Amino acid sequence: MTYSALIPVKALRDAKSRLVPYLSQEQRAQLVLAMLHHVITVLQESRLFARINVVSPDLTVLSETTRWGACAVIEAAAGHNPALQAAAQQEMERGVTALLTISADLPLLHVEEVRQMAAYAACYDVVLAASRDGTGTNALFARPPLVLPYLFGIGSLKRYQDEAAQRYLCRKTLLSNGLAFDVDTIDDLDVLRQNAHADLPITLALPTGP
Repeated sequence: MTYSALIPVKALRDAKSRLVPYLSQEQRAQLVLAMLHHVITVLQESRLFARINVVSPDLTVLSETTRWGACAVIEAAAGHNPALQAAAQQEMERGVTALLTISADLPLLHVEEVRQMAAYAACYDVVLAASRDGTGTNALFARPPLVLPYLFGIGSLKRYQDEAAQRYLCRKTLLSNGLAFDVDTIDDLDVLRQNAHADLPITLALPTGP
């Protein structure tokens, strides 16, 4: 199989809006880029992907993406899911047979977790990585890429599971720390700061607050 990856990233000015009371726009942008860099690095170290694509409307994000050795893809459609749908169609046209779509804000992601998803993708049509609360979806490995439509958003995990069942697709749902831990709130950021001081294979220049 030929694997490819998509990482969607919002415009930096709109990123991490729930952290607005605590961090400046520059600090939030710094955080988003640091986490994106980590996710790209982990995917590169897995040595699984023919292409790692970052899909964004933000030129700064795309410029950094290129500098880090990934492929910059400007959003070809308005909206999160339509933009991913368009990017996935391009990957299919390149001959990609399995596609990982993964959140950009997974600062504790490990290579082993990505390889585990890929191993399951060889056996299942759809592999889902659940968010910590068990309602969201932080990663989707689909074989072939558009075997399911993109359904990201609030409560997406059940929507993906239901859609897979309706299409008689074999599916696997994972819950692991690195795939589940994303950063949206000040409590998440506090947890990340604590983990950054532990013996983890990650270094982030974390903002310390206003």
